[in-house]
Amino acid sequence: MQYSADGQSDGTATVQFPQPGFLASVFRDLGADQGPEPEGAAGRPAPGRPCAGPAGDDQSAPGGPSDPNSADPKSAAPNPTESNPTEPNPDDPAIAAHARAAALTHHRTLTVQAEHDRLADLLRRAALPVSAMDFESQLRHYEPRPYPADGPGADEGSEPRWEDFAPAEPAAADPEGGASRRLLDSGYQRELAQARLTHQRALREWRTRRAEAGSPAADESRRAHEAAEEARARAVREYNDSLEECRRAYRLAEPAAVESLLERALAAAETATQDLSAPCRAVFRPLTRTAVLDLDLPPLDLVPSLTGYRLAPDGDIVPVPRPPADRATDYLRLVARLALRSLQAADAVDTDEILAGVVLNGWLREPGVVEPLCLLSVDADRDALARTRLLPPETPYEDHDDEGVYADAEQDEALVRLRQLGAAVTPDPYARTVVRPAAQAGATVPAAPDLSANEFAQLVRDLLTRGGLAEWSVRLRGPAGLVATGEGSPGSALPGRWVVWASRDSASVGVEQIETLAEAVREESADRGLRLTTGRFADEALDLTAEESHRHIHLIDGDGVRELARTHLGLPLAAGR
Repeated sequence: MQYSADGQSDGTATVQFPQPGFLASVFRDLGADQGPEPEGAAGRPAPGRPCAGPAGDDQSAPGGPSDPNSADPKSAAPNPTESNPTEPNPDDPAIAAHARAAALTHHRTLTVQAEHDRLADLLRRAALPVSAMDFESQLRHYEPRPYPADGPGADEGSEPRWEDFAPAEPAAADPEGGASRRLLDSGYQRELAQARLTHQRALREWRTRRAEAGSPAADESRRAHEAAEEARARAVREYNDSLEECRRAYRLAEPAAVESLLERALAAAETATQDLSAPCRAVFRPLTRTAVLDLDLPPLDLVPSLTGYRLAPDGDIVPVPRPPADRATDYLRLVARLALRSLQAADAVDTDEILAGVVLNGWLREPGVVEPLCLLSVDADRDALARTRLLPPETPYEDHDDEGVYADAEQDEALVRLRQLGAAVTPDPYARTVVRPAAQAGATVPAAPDLSANEFAQLVRDLLTRGGLAEWSVRLRGPAGLVATGEGSPGSALPGRWVVWASRDSASVGVEQIETLAEAVREESADRGLRLTTGRFADEALDLTAEESHRHIHLIDGDGVRELARTHLGLPLAAGR
């Protein structure tokens, strides 16, 4: 539209149309229905419509821009409340259901992630070093508490003086200013007020002490305080005396004292993982000086079975399971750390070296199952425990590249150290694959089948070394027995060089084993051979050793082993079952 200088229209008009597609993009952004592009959008008049000119620019023409009765939908203003077919409508029930499913999927995935984080924290805390709970660390110390009236300043007989509390006057900025200028210092005035309060408090306490010094109530209060302190000192003294008595019993290898000390140490080791139920009980066998520990393993569902959840194209929430091997590895990693922690606690508390070895069995006790499952068993003597670092060094828990908090079982240090101790570990705990316990701790008086391989070897060594056979050297050792050599002094009951073959089984020993032992005696250039068994010998074997060629072979059966235990060790050994 052209305008004259006075602001009135001169009757001519200049029409500028936007670029093609501009209105369509505006309508699309506003969410309005996008119709076909106006015919006159290209700058030419549409058929049947007035062209742009003086008549066509009339604002009051019917159908014009200012005509309120215009009903042309293409010329009407877009309605921003109308939905665009190309854009998703949030009010659509299908879209709302999909959004709710996506939010639920995310929430469930976060829950699974929290389970993984808890497992990672348990792995870290289960590998923390434990403090030794020996007798020295359990001693109590008595420190007397002073009587309240005998506090600081109670022995001073003079009255508190103001000179002792008055703050130092601030240095004057102007030496010619005088004292009146220093008194106007706000900091000095605050210190002065605080000093006056302190002096008044000290003066009041001093006068109160003087007034109560000779009163009967003050004397009674002092006597009550002294009586309470004497009771505290007596309680500490009695506790230390009882602890020393337990220490003497422990050094004598009394089972109750040894078990009490071990269970205290095992309970203290659980402090770092109190939210994880994994109690450990101890049984001590004086016959072999071995502690048998029964560790209750955590439930299998403690390890997450999922990595998260995903939303399927059809809208279903689908769980994403973890590989079974990864889940089994994570459970065994946690079990290995708990087992190493118990072994370390038992080894650290035995400062007097009463224990000759430790057997640890890990039991899985499930609700509704009568018999527990043994998933882990360790049979370690004192030398093996001394050679093995039971806990990872410095950083017990490290992340590996692209592995998160998990690592392969072959690379896990706790499992590697258990295998160095000869531990038997289940290959798949979730398949309930059990292992054979190294030893059973149920019987008060054990039989030979109840002993572990290390216990049986220790028993045979104790019996023969106390009988006079020194320089003991084990050549072969297995679950069923051992082969060793020893040398006795000329004046002992077992003089010369010996080859010892000891086994624990119920089957009778035949002629073949006697011939094998005789051959081993010749190869070792020994003087005699000893065949020891917890069972019995066949009649043919007894007849063979009666011959002149095999009289250097000596036999000890199960009855003889039990008699030697009673004679040399003073402890019984039950008959084999």
